[in-house]
Amino acid sequence: MAVDLGEARTGLAVCDKEEILAYPLDVIHEKSQKAILSAIKKAAQENNAQRIVVGHPRNMDGSFGERAKKCEYFAEKLRNTLDIDVVLFDERLTTKVASQYLNTANVREKKRKSQIDAAAAVVILEGYLKQIKNKK
Repeated sequence: MAVDLGEARTGLAVCDKEEILAYPLDVIHEKSQKAILSAIKKAAQENNAQRIVVGHPRNMDGSFGERAKKCEYFAEKLRNTLDIDVVLFDERLTTKVASQYLNTANVREKKRKSQIDAAAAVVILEGYLKQIKNKK
């Protein structure tokens, strides 16, 4: 399961049991960290998640800014809330790639805004899955 922490929306994605295909699950429209944690916990339980991958925003030069620190803090909160592995994964350019996917699929501008965070979570999860397969 992947999490993309947007400013006002949090995208969720999951993959199949074989860890081949990732697909969007939901977008959480909450600002409260407690509400977001609760929604992720529920989604993780419903989908029998074995691991949660949290998008870790880096600057283009590879450095970490304020938002990355917030994601690190959030990942730690998830670790303390759930009894499963939580990892951070570089999310540079994932929103741009997700936007290109939605453009290619001819998703209209109005609908794109509501789907971009879940699509970005898919890109994060696909990147993570690819990385762990390459390490094997």
